[in-house]
Amino acid sequence: MLGRLLSLSFIIFHLSFSTAGAQNAYTRYIEQYKDIAIEQMQKWKVPASITLAQGLLESAAGQSTLATQGNNHFGIKCHGWSGGTIYRDDDLRNECFRAYSSAYDSFEDHSRFLANGQRYRSLFSLRITDYKGWANGLKAAGYATNPRYAQSLIDIIERYGLDKYDKASSYDKFMVDHAREASVNGQPLHPIYIYNKNYYLYARRGDTFRSIADEVGISYRKLARYNERDKKDVLAEGEIVWLKKKQSKAPKDMKGKLHTIAAGESMYTIAQRYGIRLKSLYKLNRLTPDYTIQVGDQLRLR
Repeated sequence: MLGRLLSLSFIIFHLSFSTAGAQNAYTRYIEQYKDIAIEQMQKWKVPASITLAQGLLESAAGQSTLATQGNNHFGIKCHGWSGGTIYRDDDLRNECFRAYSSAYDSFEDHSRFLANGQRYRSLFSLRITDYKGWANGLKAAGYATNPRYAQSLIDIIERYGLDKYDKASSYDKFMVDHAREASVNGQPLHPIYIYNKNYYLYARRGDTFRSIADEVGISYRKLARYNERDKKDVLAEGEIVWLKKKQSKAPKDMKGKLHTIAAGESMYTIAQRYGIRLKSLYKLNRLTPDYTIQVGDQLRLR
């Protein structure tokens, strides 16, 4: 019964978390790929803001068919390409696009495509922080036929503050190394996100702590302990799995905010949602473990 209730709670939470608005798809994409964009900037001198904005625009925040089926995040076609291919309608019917074994390979090829392309050479004389110059230069060089392409990139960069990544001096190597892998045991990798100074992913149907451990290179016993679960548990689809020990409080931007308990939630699912240790959530609210959760009650998070 407890396992069934936990599964229901996780499904309800996942649905509410993933329907918070179209903007969330953009912020999740940025979380997932910003470190690759910074790494590419340091290697190839393409502004991270431009890489992210192009990826967001060309791949519909990673949700386009080219991205989901061919790992092509930048709409690069097959000209001069001897690797994998995928065919989609674009300016013409059934055009050939490059396909990659991983999203990282797509980001790397995009950087190389710009750096080695004669038509884009003048862009590399611009300052790395001149995202407007880069956006207009890409349009002038013919990267896309959309007349508003440059302005679309600029709008995305300014709406999501992507230009701050152009000033970054370091990146998260764990996120980059994970993205380099195409698959584990024939299965595509779980996207990894960052929240509350921690990494997390969403479990898929049939996942266990052991199967996730094989992918991320962390002991399955540690993963279970980080998530305050038994190491033999089968995880519910959509359940959050934290990859490091959870924090004692929610992030600073939650200061003064309260969580209103909804139907189907438990203290455990709320703790998982914010990346807080369960005992810390009780302590923050001066509650004991025998507290009976009530819909409509409000909880402090830090």
